[in-house]
Amino acid sequence: MKPMTRTDARWIHVLWIGLLTAISAGLTAGYTCVVPFAALGVAAAMTLPRRQALVCIILVWLANQAAGFGLMSYPWTLNTIGWGAVIGAAALTGTLAAQWLLRSLQGWRSSIQTVIVFVVAFSVYQAILYAAAVSMLSGTAAFAPAIVAQVLGVNVVTFGGLWGLSQLVTVALSSYRRRVSASPARFA
Repeated sequence: MKPMTRTDARWIHVLWIGLLTAISAGLTAGYTCVVPFAALGVAAAMTLPRRQALVCIILVWLANQAAGFGLMSYPWTLNTIGWGAVIGAAALTGTLAAQWLLRSLQGWRSSIQTVIVFVVAFSVYQAILYAAAVSMLSGTAAFAPAIVAQVLGVNVVTFGGLWGLSQLVTVALSSYRRRVSASPARFA
């Protein structure tokens, strides 16, 4: 089988980052304040090299902010801008936690590792938002159990969809590489 070249991997990573960024913008329009940053961060951490995953989550956050302020007319208040900054910091920290755990749990079964990484990344993300709400940004009404359950549900569904899409792309690429390596050589 023909191995994937560095150029192939770069293009796949660029397309994946673009897809996650577009998903963020689309979900911002659909869910307004319930964008699944934990799911997007874990997906980036699991599928991209360290630096690219961090760039990805920053682009995901920027797409969310652009969609929110540009399309959804978020108010330009200190509170809204403050929440935007906290959300960005929480998304980045959740992604860093996912990356750290992926390295720390390398010997674990893939499914158990994935669940632990997702749960911890979601918890880190929510804990940072909660700490900001308690300390400076408008209280904790948004952290009622029913709301947190809704946010968790959106994250779980999104992560499941992203995982499935990632598996589908992996199978398609593998199949393509097998076909290419099996085809007769062509001379120019």
